[in-house]
Amino acid sequence: MTNYGRMIFLSAVLAAFLLPATAQTSSAPSGTPPAQSLPNANQINQQKTQQQDRIANGLGNGSLTTNEADSLEKQEGQINQQERQMKAANGGKLSAADKAQLQQEQKGLSNQIYQDKHNAATRQTDPKSGIGKTEQNQQERIAQGMKSGQLTAGESTKLENEESNINKERHQDIQANGGKLTQAERNQIKQQQKQVSKQIYKDKHNGAKR
Repeated sequence: MTNYGRMIFLSAVLAAFLLPATAQTSSAPSGTPPAQSLPNANQINQQKTQQQDRIANGLGNGSLTTNEADSLEKQEGQINQQERQMKAANGGKLSAADKAQLQQEQKGLSNQIYQDKHNAATRQTDPKSGIGKTEQNQQERIAQGMKSGQLTAGESTKLENEESNINKERHQDIQANGGKLTQAERNQIKQQQKQVSKQIYKDKHNGAKR
C-alpha cells in the first residue's frame, strides 16, 4: 500500500471512531444536565420536605420572622404549582428539562432560607405580653404542623398570612397610640388570634397531608 493509500485508510478509521461520540454529544439538549445528575421524583419530594423542615425550624427558634416565613412559603407553593402544571402537560411525568428547572428553583429557595435565617431580623421567642405569647404558641403549632406534614404548603402559607396581618395591625395600633395598645385594640387582636388558633386546629385535622 502506498503512503497516500495508507493515509486515506487511517483517516477513514479515525472518522468512524469519532462519529458515535460526536453523535452522542450533539443529541444532548443544550443546557440540560446529564441524566445521572438530575433528581428523581422521590428526591424532589425529599427536597421539598427538607425545605419545609428548615422553615419550620426557623419559625420555632425565632430565626425566621412571620413575614419571612410567609414569603418562603409562597415561593414553595409556587414551585409546587409549577411542578403540577409540568406533570399535567407531560402525561403525569416530569421531563429532564422540568427536573433541571425545579432543581434550580429549589436551590434558589434553599439559599433564600439560609439568608433569612442568618440575617439580623429575628422573632421574639420570649414574649412578655399575653398577645405575644399567643403568637409564639401559634407559630410553634404551625411549625410543628409543617414538620409533621399535617399542614400543606398552601395551608401554612395562608396561616402565616393571617399571622402577618395581625402583626401589622398591632404595630400600626401601637404607633398610632403612643407605643401602647388600647383595651379595645387588645380585645380585637385577641379575638383575631382566637380565630387563627381555630383555623390551625382545623387545618391540622382535616386529613390533608403534605
